[in-house]
Amino acid sequence: MKATKIFTDFFNSEKAGGLVLIACTILSLTLANSNFGASYHDFFQSQLAGHSFEHWINDGLMTIFFLLIGLELEREIYQGELSNIKDALLPIFGALGGMLIPAGIFLLFNYGTATQSGAGIPMATDIAFALGILSLLGNRVPTSLKIFLTALAVIDDLGAIIIIAIFYTKTLLWTNLFIALGIWLLLFIIGKLNVRNLIPYLIGGVAMWYFMLHSGVHATITGVLLAFAIPFGNGGEKSTSYILQYFLHKPVAFIILPIFALANTAIVFSVDISQTLTENNSLGIALGLIVGKPLGIFIFALLAVTFGLCKLPSDLNWKSIFGVGLLAGIGFTMSIFVTLLAFDNETIINNSKLIILISSLIAGLLGFFVLNGILNKTYIDDEQ
Repeated sequence: MKATKIFTDFFNSEKAGGLVLIACTILSLTLANSNFGASYHDFFQSQLAGHSFEHWINDGLMTIFFLLIGLELEREIYQGELSNIKDALLPIFGALGGMLIPAGIFLLFNYGTATQSGAGIPMATDIAFALGILSLLGNRVPTSLKIFLTALAVIDDLGAIIIIAIFYTKTLLWTNLFIALGIWLLLFIIGKLNVRNLIPYLIGGVAMWYFMLHSGVHATITGVLLAFAIPFGNGGEKSTSYILQYFLHKPVAFIILPIFALANTAIVFSVDISQTLTENNSLGIALGLIVGKPLGIFIFALLAVTFGLCKLPSDLNWKSIFGVGLLAGIGFTMSIFVTLLAFDNETIINNSKLIILISSLIAGLLGFFVLNGILNKTYIDDEQ
C-alpha cells in the first residue's frame, strides 16, 4: 500500500504535533495547579469583541482544524483509503464499532442520568496523539497500518461532527442556518465551476461561519462544509484543495491544537480524586475509551472481513488491528471538545476532562506496548 506525499507530510506533522500537545498539556496542568492558577484561568476568560478567548479558540480556531479534517476526508474519498469501497470498508466498519461500542458502554452507566448527554465523549479519536504514539515505533510500522489508523480517526471525527450537529444543537435559528447553507451552496457551485482562487472561498467561509455561529448549530461544522465546497480537481500539487491542505498542516499541528490544549486542559486537581474516579460519568468515559474503543474496532473489522465485505491487508494481522484500536482510545482534544458541548456544569466538565486525560494516557501506553511487542522488530517498510 503506497503512501502519497501529502499523506506522509500529514503523518509527519501530526506525529510532531502530538509531542507538542503533550508538552502544552503538561504546562497547562502545571500552571493550573500552581500559584498562577487563578490568573491563568482568568486569562482565557478575558473578553474580546463580546466573547472570551476560550470561546474564540473553541468556536473559531477549531473551525480551521475541522476544515483540515474535511480536506483530509475529501482526499481520502477521492484518492486515498476511502476511494475504493472494498478498501474503505475495513476502516469504516472499524470506526463504526469504535463509536457504537464506547457510546453503548457510556450509556450503560449513565442512561437516564444528568450525564447521559456525554455519550459522544468516548466516541472520538485524537489523530495527532494517536499518530504521535504510533510514530514512536519507527519504521517497524507498516504503511498500511498508519493509513488504517488515519482513515479510522478521520471517519471517527466525521462521526463526532455529525453527532455535534444533530445531538448538541440546543436551539435553532432557522433564518441564520438557511443563510449559512445558502452561502455554502453558492461556494459549492463556484467550486463546481472550477474557480481555483481561494479568496472567494475564504471570504464566503467567514460569512458562513458567522451565520452558523448565530444559528445554534456549532460553528465548527462550517470547516467541514467549506472543505467540500473547495474544488479538488485532480488532487495534484497545484489543485486548490491540495494547496490549502498542505498550507494548514503545520499551523493546525503546531499552533491551533496546542492553543486548544492550553485553554482547555487547565484542570485543577481536587483532593477527593477517588470519588471522581468512581462516578458513573467517569466510568463510562474511561471504559468507553480504554475498553470499548479497541473491542468495537476489532469486533466490527473482524465481522466485516469474516463476511467477505473487505479484506485485511497482507502486511497486517488482527493483533496489530487490536493495538491500533487501543491507540484510537486516545480521545484527548476531540473528547474534551465534545465534553464542552455536552455539559454546562463546570464541575462535571472539569471531572470529565481529568478522566479523559487519564484514560487517553492509559490507552496510549497500552497501545504502544502492545504494538511494540507484536510488530516485527526487523520490519522496514520498503515503501517509505
